[in-house]
Amino acid sequence: MKILITGGQGQLGREMSLFLQEKREYAVNAPGHAELDILNADEVTTQLKAWHPDVIIHTAAYTKVDQAEAEPDEAWRVNALGSRNIAVAAEEVGARFVFLSTDYVFDGKKGTSYDEWDGPNPESVYGRSKLAGEELVRMVSRRFFIVRTSWVYGPYGGNFVKTMLGLARAGKAVRVVADQVGSPTYTYDLARFLERLLRTEAYGVYHATNAGFCSWYEFAQAIFEEAGIAAHLEPCTTEEFPRPAKRPQYSVLEHKAIRLNGWEDLRPWREGLRDYLRRSNS
Repeated sequence: MKILITGGQGQLGREMSLFLQEKREYAVNAPGHAELDILNADEVTTQLKAWHPDVIIHTAAYTKVDQAEAEPDEAWRVNALGSRNIAVAAEEVGARFVFLSTDYVFDGKKGTSYDEWDGPNPESVYGRSKLAGEELVRMVSRRFFIVRTSWVYGPYGGNFVKTMLGLARAGKAVRVVADQVGSPTYTYDLARFLERLLRTEAYGVYHATNAGFCSWYEFAQAIFEEAGIAAHLEPCTTEEFPRPAKRPQYSVLEHKAIRLNGWEDLRPWREGLRDYLRRSNS
């Protein structure tokens, strides 16, 4: 099976590429932005026709959540129009399409977990641009998987886990919001799920995070505990730590589609964190 991964040098793209390359049945092409500009529709079509993948995993995205508020057009170009370009080309070559989306498509006001059939209501530029990408994929692609995830971390690129460890090792006091709740997701576990998904023809929308949930403050506590680091950690509220982009307060994603298909869920988030730290130190 030939698989093309957009955003191949990104946090999830690199994890996905390396995971698939360990399996002999896949031929993987994972170009970065320099090799594949998703904003150039002609280039996208030409390259996809040359490679002719069976599956496209679209991880390329504009993910600077706060900066998107200041440059919304760029976020929309990448997350909406770029995704449309890839989806159109995927249809032309007959490839199945996997689109990575986010918990930010929800406003977080429901107070309980969101399943795949809950109505989105994003409150940030980033969330709105990703939802636009979802909608364009639905319009263009006949064989698509939309996979929403959240709080992603892994060995490649910057993320919350690395930031917390860096601050603690520098001896700095750490303040983390305690009133935003979601589910941390380890890229290795997400890659495993995506590989299982692309073997099927169970098209549709999926929520995929490590099982369970916590606040950002509780996540930070777990990071320091699992890493064996004594850190000066203090909780704060969202109001005490204002950011340009509004975050969903409770964005736990229920895995109803995974459950209805009878598939095994992703492992609990703390187990994923423990495995990530072990692999990082080995």
